[in-house]
Amino acid sequence: MKKQCEIQRLNDAIEVDKGDGTHVYYHIFPEYEIHLNEIMPHTLQQWHYHSQIEEVILVNEGQLTCYEDNQGVKKHILFKGDVICVHQSIHTFANETDQVVQMTVLRCVPQGKDQRQIMKNDKTPVTNNNQDKKGIKE
Repeated sequence: MKKQCEIQRLNDAIEVDKGDGTHVYYHIFPEYEIHLNEIMPHTLQQWHYHSQIEEVILVNEGQLTCYEDNQGVKKHILFKGDVICVHQSIHTFANETDQVVQMTVLRCVPQGKDQRQIMKNDKTPVTNNNQDKKGIKE
């Protein structure tokens, strides 16, 4: 277990212009990935699905459209602050507006266990460890 912070700067990310109107910065870690995506106006990405990974998208700016094909196409419109988890659905994303869409994508391989209680409660306060503002060097 790592006991210190790990920083990946934007210039450390793998930058890819996908050629379909999508620009991505990939931050790759051993157990998850974080992607910073920009989708240009009037762009439709390729339809796809994931058989093992979980993909969760947070819209940071703009209006993102997700199309899901589940015995008929369903349209989901997402706005800044909205989150969508696509699971194993057949899906695609589109920017049907005149503004750039910015989104953050979290990808991981779930282990099939409900980890909500761990995530909710895994925080151990510490005291007397030079954390007061006086001990922090800026």
